[in-house]
Amino acid sequence: MTRSTQTTPAARSGLGQAPGTPTAARFGEVIWAVTRVALGFVFLWAFLDKLFGLGKATPTERAWLNGGSPTTGFLSNVEGPFGGFFSSMAGQAWADWLFMIGLLGIGVALLLGIGMWVAAVSGSLLLGLMWLASLPIATNPFLDDHLVYALVLLGLAATGAGLRYSLAGWWQSLAVVRQNNWLR
Repeated sequence: MTRSTQTTPAARSGLGQAPGTPTAARFGEVIWAVTRVALGFVFLWAFLDKLFGLGKATPTERAWLNGGSPTTGFLSNVEGPFGGFFSSMAGQAWADWLFMIGLLGIGVALLLGIGMWVAAVSGSLLLGLMWLASLPIATNPFLDDHLVYALVLLGLAATGAGLRYSLAGWWQSLAVVRQNNWLR
């Protein structure tokens, strides 16, 4: 009596299959979609916490709606080679607005799977600036989560991974998006 290779739970679910098989490809697509949504939630949560002061990173009394500045807490404490540059931006209205619009726009774009190039470029720029403000990094000579998130953002936009489970199809069918490829 021979034993089938399709008897284990991993084999039945497709987890035991080689990469590139239809089941593995679907699983990969789901993982990238979840990654995209999770990263979108990171940006959207930062926006909501700074706007309302939900008590995680931003106390209620320092919420933007209560007159606080979303950039002051982080930028006023920057040390290192770019400390003066970033500290000068802390609390500036233009910096607060750009930061908050960026967090909201990037978060919504990632959650919905629309405008991925704009989200990837603007998100990578924002994360790159936050990385510069974090120098010197205490736990690693070069790499931290800001750069890893930026790479994931650029990878998602470049490959279109995880967009099957999004509004990307509808978004890309819009005339304005078809005429302006950078809005994809």
